[in-house]
Amino acid sequence: MKKLLTLILAIVLPMTALPAQEAVADSAAEASFDMNEYLYGHVRDAYEWHITTVNGEPISIPLMVIVRSKTTGWHVFSSRKLEGSEYEGFYIAPSSSKYANKIVERDASGAEVKPLDLSITKNVFGLMINGALLIFIILGTARWYKKHDAEEEVPRGGVGLMEMLVSAIEEGVIKDAVGEDYKKYSPYLLTAFFFIFLNNLMGIVPFFPGGANITGNIAVTFVLAMFTFFIVNVFGNKQYWKDILWPEVPTWLKVPVPLMPAIEIIGIFTKPFSLMVRLFANMLAGHFMILGVVAVIFLTAHMGAALNGGLGIVSVLLGVFMDCLELLVAFIQAYVFTMLSAVFIGLSRPKPETDKTTK
Repeated sequence: MKKLLTLILAIVLPMTALPAQEAVADSAAEASFDMNEYLYGHVRDAYEWHITTVNGEPISIPLMVIVRSKTTGWHVFSSRKLEGSEYEGFYIAPSSSKYANKIVERDASGAEVKPLDLSITKNVFGLMINGALLIFIILGTARWYKKHDAEEEVPRGGVGLMEMLVSAIEEGVIKDAVGEDYKKYSPYLLTAFFFIFLNNLMGIVPFFPGGANITGNIAVTFVLAMFTFFIVNVFGNKQYWKDILWPEVPTWLKVPVPLMPAIEIIGIFTKPFSLMVRLFANMLAGHFMILGVVAVIFLTAHMGAALNGGLGIVSVLLGVFMDCLELLVAFIQAYVFTMLSAVFIGLSRPKPETDKTTK
């Protein structure tokens, strides 16, 4: 809807305005449009949830600020208190600061310092909403199976979709990658898949409660990767650690310089790092691509009604195509993260090698 309204305004307003008014409006729009702020303002975290702008006035949902100062202790207040001003010694650092767009205060020397920040930001609030939505979907599916006999009645609608996804991921990914004791790890891997998939989908929705760049936030993907790292290395068996600390390679690669064990130990950390960066980079790039396509409407606003209108139509159509492509990417990224996590877990539980007897 927002894109459609933008297209209508971009086409209709230039055609109905007087030439002089059009030139003034276009030059003002050109001067005020900041591409960097447009792109990063949509994907970065914030202390409020911006909904829309009406007559130049932003409409947003204020969120709770929870900070602890080293000198004055804990402070809890609405983020609306920080709109363009300082409150209780705290303010949002400008873009020129090293703490850009973060809440800061000044110490006794006047230098900017960052307090302990546990605020409910846009991404945190989005996680709460999406987490509650995921719990609702899972419990609703479980309730259906509790009331119906799945062998006699085929589930339909959302329940049928959930059964299809669960069966596809567990039977086609987890079972093959992990091995015979796959059921022990299915709860985590299925939770990771649906959590990432739902947050990816909600990130594409351009209106509240969607639009939060959750899986495009490296802090979120870091925590997800750490879960896999913990499971792989805590539940790995003796053969897994033997292959790392004393791999089956020529002795000169292990002593006196432990070359291969060092490479294997580095690999312990590169696996979760790849999980973290892959999910973060792909989702962030997807958001940038969609925003960049839509930005054509604003970048060509000063080039005349015909060119702006034509490129605006192309931009909207391409934006719709990119949104549809992001639906596929949302599933693929959740699938890839789950698949690689399952593979890493499976590799941490190899079967012990049996001694071969010779005749």
